Amino acid sequence: MSSELSILALYGLLVVLTVLLNVLTALPQVGLMTLGGPRDDMPPLTGLAGRVARTLDNSVVAMALFAPAVLILSAKGAFTAGTLFAAQIFLIARIAFVPIYAFAIPVPFLRTLVWLAGFLATVYLYLMAL
Repeated sequence: MSSELSILALYGLLVVLTVLLNVLTALPQVGLMTLGGPRDDMPPLTGLAGRVARTLDNSVVAMALFAPAVLILSAKGAFTAGTLFAAQIFLIARIAFVPIYAFAIPVPFLRTLVWLAGFLATVYLYLMAL
């Protein structure tokens, strides 16, 4: 398996961990019955739980963008040192993004810059897949 595919798998595990963190932080606010039900009347999550939920939403979108680029490159046999570097930047940025967003690290624009690094790395992968 290529390093880029391994990075995709590692990112998948990060998303799984974020799902677990989402459940653990939402549970005290809404209770087990709400989480175990259809969530039709679930109140908005606040504080850490709200930020973790938004982090998860963002992470799922990032996965939806990153995975096809890596899979296209794999199908084409088009991995290069540049695609590996971009995948590494993406993974590092996403690993950093989770705690920066979830714990509201108070550095102006840090979350945005980290998100942008991962996004631009993904764009690079698509350009290399053309």
